[in-house]
Amino acid sequence: MIYKNARGILPDALIEEIQKYVDGASIYIPAKNEEKTEWGHRNGTRKRYETRNAEIRSLFECNVSVSEISDRYFLSSDTVRKIIRAEQADERKVSGGSGS
Repeated sequence: MIYKNARGILPDALIEEIQKYVDGASIYIPAKNEEKTEWGHRNGTRKRYETRNAEIRSLFECNVSVSEISDRYFLSSDTVRKIIRAEQADERKVSGGSGS
C-alpha cells in the first residue's frame, strides 16, 4: 500500500472536515466500484490459484491421496478437501443436480 499525504491532494477545507473524524490516523479510501478489479487479476494470483487447484483436483481424480496432495502443495488436508469439494459443488450447479 502506498500512502499519499492528503495535503498534496485534498483541499484544506476537506482535510479539516476529515480531521473531525480521524485526526492524525491513517484511513483507507476505497476505489470507485467501476475502477475495481476482482481480487488477484492485476498480479496473476487468481490464475495461479486456479491452475494449482485444477492440478489438485486432477491428482485426486487419479487416486492420489489427500495426504500426499497436502504434502506436495504444502497445504492442510482440510484445504485440499475444500478445493475438491468446491469443484464438485460447481459441477452440481452446472448439471442442476443436488449431489445426493
